[in-house]
Amino acid sequence: MEGQVIKHKAYARVGLLGNPSDVYYGNTISLSLANFSATVNLHPSDDLLIQPHPIHDFVRFTSLPQLVNRLDTEGYYGGVRLLMAICKIFNNYCKEKGIALADKNFTLSYDTDIPRQTGLSGSSAIVCAALNCLLDFYDVRHLIKVEVRPGLVLAAENELGIVAGLQDRVAQVYGGLVYMDFSQENMDKLGHGVYEPLDLNLLPPLHLIYAENPSDSGKVHSKVRQRWLDGDEFIVSSMKEVANLAKEGRKALEEKDYSKLAELINRNFDLRRSMFGDAALGDLNIKMVEVARKVGAASKFTGSGGAVVVFCPDGDSQVKLLEEECHQAGFVLQPIELVPSRLNEIDLKTL
Repeated sequence: MEGQVIKHKAYARVGLLGNPSDVYYGNTISLSLANFSATVNLHPSDDLLIQPHPIHDFVRFTSLPQLVNRLDTEGYYGGVRLLMAICKIFNNYCKEKGIALADKNFTLSYDTDIPRQTGLSGSSAIVCAALNCLLDFYDVRHLIKVEVRPGLVLAAENELGIVAGLQDRVAQVYGGLVYMDFSQENMDKLGHGVYEPLDLNLLPPLHLIYAENPSDSGKVHSKVRQRWLDGDEFIVSSMKEVANLAKEGRKALEEKDYSKLAELINRNFDLRRSMFGDAALGDLNIKMVEVARKVGAASKFTGSGGAVVVFCPDGDSQVKLLEEECHQAGFVLQPIELVPSRLNEIDLKTL
């Protein structure tokens, strides 16, 4: 492996049921989608180099107005900081666990087609792919358990002030369809949740709706978190109900009871809306859900806004109606393509 390029992909993810209870000792079901991904390349080099992306880490502009427009649409951050952060977290973890790393350098570069601010976990995909490159370059994949890796990805993002839960990172590390139990007992005892891959064939056809020019998806958890910490009865009981939807959803999937699944997907969004309020959710995000519901489809956020996952229980005719509604509203509609498990034999041995 010394001289060759190491390449890893991590995919966008969809929270199917139970989110956002992953940060409230809850349960979730998530899946990876092949529609969008981030790729990281690593090759050995004399110096350690983190390569800026020609588009996402843009630093050359034709004018001041172009710079301002760029910042307004894309924000200040590209992927370089994400790659640096996972290098630091990886190094510190190995040091702490007494895992010796060979004295050698590398160059990291990345690419991504995951749409920004769509709640599809674009940042963590870059971090996850980079972590996989580091595991292989230093030949330590067998020494760092699969269950621990989502926490390393999250730690790199926390380092940068990105507030999130473990769910997305678990989906991206594992691939496929995963049921996750984040009970306090598990989190306190193990330092992570208990993750069970499910059979992808249990899923009905699903669709994704997103906006070409979405608003920021990161401000949604704000007051709810504090109210939950303060023991607010409404928030605590609602969050428990959200977590329970994932448990019920698992049963519905295993029994292929898709009318029940549709009901649970809709309930998930309604509970989120009642806890967070419309102002926090954002008009555009609510409109995406409502467009789907208008044709009788079930829908909810994939994450904390920016995109929604849709299930059309009535099949193709309903999808056709949905296409028309999305077109009129200016939204993009895509069938969700599934990703099988990302774990190889070495990974499975660490479980």
